[in-house]
Amino acid sequence: MSNSLSCILGIAAIAILFALWMRIRIARFPEGTPAMVAIAEAIREGSRAYLKRQYIYVAGVAVVLALVLGFAFGALTAVGFLVGACASALAGYLGMMTAVMANVRVAEAAKRGLSPAFKLAFDGGSVTGFLVAGLGLFVVAGFWILTENLSALVGLGFGGSLISVFSRVGGGVYTKGADVGADLVGKLEAGIPEDDPRNPAVIADNVGDNVGDCAGMAADLFETYAVTLIGAMLLGSLVFPNAAAATIYPLSLCAVSLLASLVGAYTVSVKEGTQDIMGGLYKGLLVAGAISLLLFIPVTYGLVHVSSAPVTFLGDSVTPLVGNWLAVYGSALIGLVITVLMVVFTDYYTSKKFRPVRSIAKASESGHGTNVICGLAIGMEATALPIFIIAAGMLASFWLFGIYGVAIASVSMLSLSGIVVAIDSFGPITDNAGGIAEMVGLDSSVRKHTDALDAVGNTTKAVTKGYAIASAGLAALVLFGSYVAEIEKAGARVTFELRDPLIIAGLFLGGMLPYLFGSRLMLAVGRSAGSIVEEVRRQFREKQIMEGIDRPDYGKAVDIVTRAAIKEMIVPALLPVVVPIAVGFLLGPKALGGLLLGVIVTGLFMALAMTSGGAAWDNAKKLIEEGLYGGKGSPAHQAAVTGDMVGDPYKDTAGPAINPMIKVVNIVALLIVGMIL
Repeated sequence: MSNSLSCILGIAAIAILFALWMRIRIARFPEGTPAMVAIAEAIREGSRAYLKRQYIYVAGVAVVLALVLGFAFGALTAVGFLVGACASALAGYLGMMTAVMANVRVAEAAKRGLSPAFKLAFDGGSVTGFLVAGLGLFVVAGFWILTENLSALVGLGFGGSLISVFSRVGGGVYTKGADVGADLVGKLEAGIPEDDPRNPAVIADNVGDNVGDCAGMAADLFETYAVTLIGAMLLGSLVFPNAAAATIYPLSLCAVSLLASLVGAYTVSVKEGTQDIMGGLYKGLLVAGAISLLLFIPVTYGLVHVSSAPVTFLGDSVTPLVGNWLAVYGSALIGLVITVLMVVFTDYYTSKKFRPVRSIAKASESGHGTNVICGLAIGMEATALPIFIIAAGMLASFWLFGIYGVAIASVSMLSLSGIVVAIDSFGPITDNAGGIAEMVGLDSSVRKHTDALDAVGNTTKAVTKGYAIASAGLAALVLFGSYVAEIEKAGARVTFELRDPLIIAGLFLGGMLPYLFGSRLMLAVGRSAGSIVEEVRRQFREKQIMEGIDRPDYGKAVDIVTRAAIKEMIVPALLPVVVPIAVGFLLGPKALGGLLLGVIVTGLFMALAMTSGGAAWDNAKKLIEEGLYGGKGSPAHQAAVTGDMVGDPYKDTAGPAINPMIKVVNIVALLIVGMIL
């Protein structure tokens, strides 16, 4: 087993080195004109300043929690917590700084054509993708080698989850506060285009794309990747206490899939003038999935030896459908199938080519209200297919190999994080590139290329959020299984019966939490946007900006939204930590178990509806801007802008933040279950 762990660490190190090499390579590309460099530098400085301030606040919370964990669970758990927090923060920071380095270079590359700009944007995204997956695997495997302590690994997962929630909440409030504020005054009141340099909030808006969609997303996927791995390893040790392979197998799946993702990244490309940009990205994902499917065979055959005897877990016997390694391999296969189907379903609901987005654009002809009604309906509808495939995958993997089969399916799904996050990070890079092209007045042919890439990037961001949410659902179920197993391990027996009022109370409280959490974030975006609106109006009123005489004070807008986001992130980020502790100690393990299930169910539906619906609203606006139903400035376009502003905090703040919130609640429950029994 030591050789296997060494190979796993080596593969993780290769992914990290690949990301760092790619970052050095991107830095060698030209940045463009002095005006482009100046704007890119302003975005870079704003992004760095925000993240520095956020991490100072989070570090204070992390130190306090580390001391509490050290006192309650021992020094190793506290160290694991700090390692997980630092690794998550590092993945977010390096990914974001690469994005702000790449955006101006992509704008410059767009002068040469669509293909070079596409390739450079994906390479920039690859840095984030392979840092997230490589660091996640390296930290989990390395910490396990050093400690062989699963409680310490749970602490590591908690550290990653905490940073993820703060990054998603703070970054989401920042990005949408700036975006909505800029649109309200710029587009609707002043009648100027998006990314117009006369808008004082335009730099803050571009900064927001990076702190929310790059740093926040990287921290989120790092946490999802690490927590899913840790949950599967913990469950493997509980189901098969005498089989080391059950703990090593999830790490091995991620390692070989990481190699496959590196190969897949080299196949990503598009031809000049193509209309199928999405196909160029998905080509890499399909190649990575196909290679992973093949590599899983020798890994599973070599590590897993299953007899035809029933597997006993939590007092129940589960007989695998196939009494050999094929049962476990089947579970891994299911995870890859779920990944592909989640990409297909999310693409259908968020791409400009299909009915959902086109129906929102059509509804915009009737006015603002019908646009909002249709967008809400599409978001609700968008939950059906993903939930169906999650439920089917869960049942199929459980049928094959019990709850451990579900764990393997979730690990298999997350094993493609490297290539999926690379595709996601493509989005904010192309968004910023388009903004820079607009602000410096580059030729319309350049803007045509960046607009085409940006529209696709909007869908890729939605796809990754759907992927992360689906994996969170499976991972949360695995963590719940581990929670119940910990109760059994302590010698207690809890039966979760729906006629028990404690269980019902827990379900209600858990079901409420995503709504309360999402409400706080939506209100925070509204307040942050309000502060930006007042500042932009003040500058338009006191300066001759629209006449081109005075220069907007971009720094003031950046500072206002930074302070607002930092202030607003504290309470929502601590909710998933405080609530399970209160319920566990006041109402006991039954109510806490009910709370976990309630959070999983309502959280999944809310997150899917918000992320898909918000992205559909955004792309409906872009579809009209291309000339449909009157084009820019038409009544339909004005209605679509309103819908987009409603959808923005849905898809980039509340929706994606619910994903790490679900897992924080489960991780906290795992940590305290021994104390509350």
